[in-house]
Amino acid sequence: MSTRAQVRFATREPGVSFNEHPDKINAQFYVHSDGYPEGLGCQIAESLTKYAKLNNWELEHVDIRHGDLEYIYYVWQDHGKSVWVSIFNVGYDCEDKCIFVGKPDQLLNQFDERRETPKCDNCIECECFCSELGTD
Repeated sequence: MSTRAQVRFATREPGVSFNEHPDKINAQFYVHSDGYPEGLGCQIAESLTKYAKLNNWELEHVDIRHGDLEYIYYVWQDHGKSVWVSIFNVGYDCEDKCIFVGKPDQLLNQFDERRETPKCDNCIECECFCSELGTD
């Protein structure tokens, strides 16, 4: 069975939380399969950190939301600021839940099954967000 997802691009703005759906997005893509964090999430992070190519993305109008999605990803960007990624577990029969907020390397550390999970050493590497995100 396919794990469907949308990847949305949003601008980092003051007052807009990474763990909530933003009111405005700039672009979005639909991904029909392997949309789970260990698959698509790691592909997005590798693209942002290693410039890896992405395959099988379909460009969509920003107003479209499929009824059969399991995940929505937000890539938060702005000039001169670091990139952050949010992952929401979504469904038609339950409330959307933010399951990850962090930088691409943090996403890989949490979901890439090929990596060993690093231990947080007083939040030096994760800039003191571990306790807020429950990743410590």
